[in-house]
Parts: sequence; structure tokens; C-alpha cells
Amino acid sequence: MENTVLRIESFSAYFGDNKILKEINLTITKNIVTAIMGPSGCGKTTLIRCVNRMHELIPGTKVSGEMFLGSHNIYSMEPILLRRMVGMVFQKPNPFPTMSIYNNVIAGYKLNGIRRPRDEFDNIVEQSLKKAALWNEVKDSLHRKGTFLSGGQQQRLCIARALAMNPEILLLDEPTSALDPKSTAQIEELFVELKQNVTMLLVTHNIAQAARVSDFTAFLYLGELVEFGPTEKMFTVPKDKRTEEYLTGKFG
Repeated sequence: MENTVLRIESFSAYFGDNKILKEINLTITKNIVTAIMGPSGCGKTTLIRCVNRMHELIPGTKVSGEMFLGSHNIYSMEPILLRRMVGMVFQKPNPFPTMSIYNNVIAGYKLNGIRRPRDEFDNIVEQSLKKAALWNEVKDSLHRKGTFLSGGQQQRLCIARALAMNPEILLLDEPTSALDPKSTAQIEELFVELKQNVTMLLVTHNIAQAARVSDFTAFLYLGELVEFGPTEKMFTVPKDKRTEEYLTGKFG
């Protein structure tokens, strides 16, 4: 399918002898938000870390099966090139503490040695901050440190930093779990706008959040993909009893 962004086929991941992900098959299409849900320790974060090969930084990990980003085999790509195409936003906001807001946004270019004329960088910074709904709040303080911002603003700065590289897909690992309700609501609104331009894979513990912002949901349990489908359908008529029990709070 030409609108497929990410295809995962018979994919398993191991830490030592421990099999964390078990034969995952999943197809993610363009311009949608897919929530990845499941109880703690079920493999959600491992799955998205495998998409940009961050698990390779941990000794003793190995994978089997395949992942494709568009037509590219993720495990045959140069990791640096892959990570330009796959943006990542973590649980805790992590702007680079020594960098200004401006330099945080273009950090991906600087760290990869990608040169651009100054006016082009100015435009990338402005457009990325606008996409992250942060421009109006910081446009007069672009050369102050990113760490002076509030938690919610710092997370939007991290989203702007990821968007600046024009990724094919944005991975979000519980991006609002460290934020207050108002900041969480702002970032959820942002996801709905952003999906016009970028595909998102959102790990969340928050069932209500998945219901509000995602188009599709994948439910993982003990490393297996139990169920995957349109969020509204899964939340109203789940096919699997384990999904139903998780959604009704019987475990998790």
C-alpha cells in the first residue's frame, strides 16, 4: 500500500534470553495517530525504540523479523540517516541545557554537521516552533536557554526539535506523563493538528488520552500484539477479552 509509512513483520526483540516482543505484525499508514497501549512491562517502549534502533545502545539486545520505513529496510539503513527520518520525543522533556531555544530546534542539523544558510535556519526554527504551537510564546526569547521554559513548553520545544528534521514518523514515548493537565491538553490538541503533516506512534498509559487523540490503537500484552484496529471500535467492541479487561481497569 502506497500510504504505508511503517511495516513491521514477524518482529521479535530479546534482552539476553528474555523475549520482550513476540512476532509483532503491524502496518501503520500515513497521517494518523496510532496509540500503543498495554500494562507496564508489556514491550511498548521497546517496540518504538526498535523503530529507530535505539535499543542497539543497550548491550545484550537482539532482534529478528523485519521493519520497513516506506521502502527502506530499517535494519539495513545507516542509523544516522534513519534517525533523521524517525523523530523521537521522550517521557520527560529534554531540551539540551546548554543550548538556546533557537539552537535546540536545529540541534539535529548541527549534530549531524548539516550546513544551511542562516536565513534557512531562521525559517526552519520559525516553522518548527509554529508547528509545535510555541512560536508566539518564545519568538522574543529565541536566544535564551531552553531550560527556562515551563515543563509543557519544554516538551513542545522537543517536539519542534523533532519536527525540524521533517521526519516521516514521530515516536512519542508517554510525552505528557510528566506534565500538568493544562500542558497535557495543549499537547493533545497539537497532535490532532500535526497529523496532517506527520504520522505519529504514541505510547501512552492513559486510556482516556488514547481515546481522545488516536485514530488506531495497538494493544500489547506480555510482548504480544493482542489487538490492533480503529480506536473507537476497539474501545467500544474489543475483540479480545484481554483488551476488554485492560480497558475496563481489571489489570494494568
